[in-house]
Amino acid sequence: MAIEKFEAVVESVNGLQVSCKSREFEFTLDEPKNLGGTNTGMNPVEALLNSLGACKVIVAKSFARMHKIDLKSIKIEIEGELDPDGFMGKNKEAKIGFSKITTNFFIEANNTDEEIEKFVTFINRTCPVADTLENSPMMISKIIK
Repeated sequence: MAIEKFEAVVESVNGLQVSCKSREFEFTLDEPKNLGGTNTGMNPVEALLNSLGACKVIVAKSFARMHKIDLKSIKIEIEGELDPDGFMGKNKEAKIGFSKITTNFFIEANNTDEEIEKFVTFINRTCPVADTLENSPMMISKIIK
């Protein structure tokens, strides 16, 4: 199968607000007021956590039947731990990004606990966003004038 390319265009709007566009979709990211924003949208790290959770839900819904999981409902809560002193430059020892991400799965299915545990392992292994976070891709930055 050919490599798929996904694209995003992110532009500064006002203060710390940014417009995020992919295909025909657009949303605003911002920072909370206590971090210098106007609180008009979630911030980038919250968006990352939501992207991870959405990816895991989509994987679960896409593959449940194949794995013989009688999925009635799924909800995922994700918590990331981040020390703002790292990216603010206040603590050179602090990690800049998340130091820990915890995913809590709430799955209602007519399956055994063991079957659900195996399915959750599959979800975590198959989610492209999780894989990207666990196995960082090559990052290339270009300045275009």
